[in-house]
Amino acid sequence: MPPERVITHELARQITSLSREINRQIAILISRRGEIAFVIAGSPKDIMIPSLDGFRSSSTRFKGLRLIHTHLNGEGLTNDDLTDLALLRLDLISAIETEEDGLPGYAHTAHLIPENPEGKYWLIMEKARPSEMNLNFLYFIQALESELARKQKTRKVDSTDRALLIRVETSPLADSRGSLDELKELARSCGVEVFDSIIQYRDQIDPRFVLGRGRMSELIIRAMQIGANLLIFDHELQPAQLRSITDFTEMKVVDRTQIILDIFAQRAHSREGKLQVELAQLKYLLPRLVTKNTAMSRLTGGIGGRGPGETKLEINRRRVRDRIHRLEREQLQIEKAREQRRGKRGKMGLPIISIVGYTNAGKSTLLNTLTKSSVFTEDRLFATLDTKSSRLRFPRDTEAIITDTVGFIRDLPRDLFAAFRATLDELHEADILLHVIDISNPNFESHIAAVEKILEELAIIGRPTIRVFNKADRFCDKAMLQNLCQRFCAIAISALNAETLPPLAEKMEAMVNQTRPLINPVESRSLPV
Repeated sequence: MPPERVITHELARQITSLSREINRQIAILISRRGEIAFVIAGSPKDIMIPSLDGFRSSSTRFKGLRLIHTHLNGEGLTNDDLTDLALLRLDLISAIETEEDGLPGYAHTAHLIPENPEGKYWLIMEKARPSEMNLNFLYFIQALESELARKQKTRKVDSTDRALLIRVETSPLADSRGSLDELKELARSCGVEVFDSIIQYRDQIDPRFVLGRGRMSELIIRAMQIGANLLIFDHELQPAQLRSITDFTEMKVVDRTQIILDIFAQRAHSREGKLQVELAQLKYLLPRLVTKNTAMSRLTGGIGGRGPGETKLEINRRRVRDRIHRLEREQLQIEKAREQRRGKRGKMGLPIISIVGYTNAGKSTLLNTLTKSSVFTEDRLFATLDTKSSRLRFPRDTEAIITDTVGFIRDLPRDLFAAFRATLDELHEADILLHVIDISNPNFESHIAAVEKILEELAIIGRPTIRVFNKADRFCDKAMLQNLCQRFCAIAISALNAETLPPLAEKMEAMVNQTRPLINPVESRSLPV
């Protein structure tokens, strides 16, 4: 084929004649050099495109192939045609009507287009006979890709991961936007740049594609238009859903749970934290292990061995299970050491105050200000994961141990909750809970509910608790802040400003004295943590 022609009249006549003769659709895939890469014989109604793994794959460029195929009943482009155009990111697709005598009729042509104000994903060109198609294809496709690249440069960022956030909502009363905003912050904490976010309302979640096959096709085109290469779902995807979506698109697909696990993997520094995160990651990964490569799949049968042996997938799963068992044994040893440290602290007779709260509420900052510690802090979700204990001396020489725990989040992944349960179980030893709340966050009430739900699951609800409204300096309406403090029985502070902490210190000291009235001051010595 001449590379500059979409198709020649001679080739169009040849495929329509053969198509009418065998009463099947015929398709050809043509490269930009004019080479026929595939010839496909389909059924009377459709065709099945083979795997195109050998051709270039990029979420921000076209495939480098155009699809020309016949239609036997005089119809134009179908939804399946446009779906193939979108999912395979073809340069162009054209359906040629096949006349009763085998001659070519009109050709119906479409191609993808860059981001536009109308929100269109493709352009259907005016139908024309193959002999009348005078479009210079090489010039056209180069100009189209250049325009696509130019549009994408307006969103150019340093991060290699550029995400499109997706949430499917079945309840019209749910706070979908707030949940997506939180997912955006999680992505930012993970080093991902968010390009766009989409909420899809449905009666129920699609069991295969979460938001439906048609809508998924549109999102993939949208991702290509804006230059996104990552889909992040604000749900925990089932293994079957993850496989279906991954097979449907060549883009990387992750869910909310995986984002949180990735953040924990980046932020865990202690041996215990790393072990807990790896354990949670492996438990999450095990049911989602899949393989697409069938070559050398049977490895351990051997000559004279019985049966076909294990597949590569089975070997991977076995190795993951073995690693999980090994980590669980190590976790038991760490729990024993934690129990010993807990016993030493109990012998010292000091009350224990545990700081709990939603992630990024300011728990570590408050610990630093109260005890002059130097725990790492940052305005990001899950900036710190490793627990920290320090000695706190009150003005009247009363002393206590104050501990900082990992931040909570709504819908905490089950595997992560199980892995960090040993850490969270330390809250059972707490005499007083210091519940830190970011009052500047408009969703602070849902954050309070999420924290209390986790405390209830840990059977810690009902423990003496002091509610602390942190970041009060960001709250403009002081009268409303005072009303909220009265409504929630809370103390307003700014953890960055030590001058706002005396009322909190007095409240803690009074509650410590009420909880353990016969505590004697203990001489200063190093505290095992």
